[in-house]
Amino acid sequence: MHLNAEVIAAAIPSSATCIGGMDCSFIAKSGKATYGLDWFYNGSQSRTQKGLEISVIAVIDVEARRGYSLSVKQTPASLASCKTKAQSQRQSIRWATIEQIRQRLEQLPAKPSAPPAVDDVVGTSTRMDVYLKQLQETSPYLPTQLKYWVVDGFYSKRKFVDGVVALNLQVISKLRSDADMRYLYSGVQKPRGAKRKYDGKVELHDLSRWSHVRQLEPQLDLYTLVVWHVSLKRKIRVAALVDTRKPEKMGVALLFSTDVELDAERILQYYKARFQIEFIFRDAKQFTGLCDAQTRQPQSLDFHFNASLTALNLAKYEDQLRVSQGNQKPSLPPFSMASHKRIAFNDYLLERFISMLELNPTLIKSHPNYQNLRSYGIIAT
Repeated sequence: MHLNAEVIAAAIPSSATCIGGMDCSFIAKSGKATYGLDWFYNGSQSRTQKGLEISVIAVIDVEARRGYSLSVKQTPASLASCKTKAQSQRQSIRWATIEQIRQRLEQLPAKPSAPPAVDDVVGTSTRMDVYLKQLQETSPYLPTQLKYWVVDGFYSKRKFVDGVVALNLQVISKLRSDADMRYLYSGVQKPRGAKRKYDGKVELHDLSRWSHVRQLEPQLDLYTLVVWHVSLKRKIRVAALVDTRKPEKMGVALLFSTDVELDAERILQYYKARFQIEFIFRDAKQFTGLCDAQTRQPQSLDFHFNASLTALNLAKYEDQLRVSQGNQKPSLPPFSMASHKRIAFNDYLLERFISMLELNPTLIKSHPNYQNLRSYGIIAT
């Protein structure tokens, strides 16, 4: 984690706008004895499968559209499979044996209550607790200018939102289309009794109370409103994307932020930038061997996952240095691991040509077309 934090500090300037995010990825794994093997949701197949799961925390440069992984933790397996297996084993016990055990238990002295053991607490924790613990351990390594934590709709639960806000971060996430929300009452209060807080349930088919921000595309509009969310039990600013391209059915996507002062366009921009973490999973699986671990031990798996994602961070930083060489304020193109791999291969091939043909390296590398040879075969941006 220290190395990743140093790479992020060097790659993302302090003046840049950056956001944090986290997401999980399914790792296919066969066998029975691998640590953490359980049933997890596989997004590529849209169903649960048996394998491993990793939770990745990333820092994303919004302007440069690049994400860097900071922490990766393997999700531990739940105890559900063990309980199911134990319950499925039938044992024949005689009634006389049960009576003998009951009589012996009644003769035992009363035992004082004790706090729950650590194993019991761990066993009753949920995966959301595991994700929050990872964030708490990683928060000291986050950039100082980072303020917003952007996650997908899976994390839009009260336990997670409260945990993130307790770390002095603001959450940006997605709500269900049928989210239970209330309008905030802003009228005249009665002189006696409790003050009125709400002014009815939010109905998405009626947007008369919402503020229209702007039209993003033809028949695609952005609305915003500060409401009270019943499940989260807090005020949130909602950015609603309303799609009226199909007259028979209006489509609505609800994004929200716990920072009610943040404007809707920023919410949309930051949530779109969150998708960079998906590119981290894609590149790590295709190029840095994220799914190729042939080990079953937890320490070895942790080392493999960290090595894979750290190698990807170093590749991105090296590509950034290559682009910014000789430019004061470079505009970073979208990162392509395939292009970076091609440039590394071209560099090696050119070095072999220079060495085998006994050419003058200074003369070759100072030629104006040398950079064109280095970038031969890369993906056009």
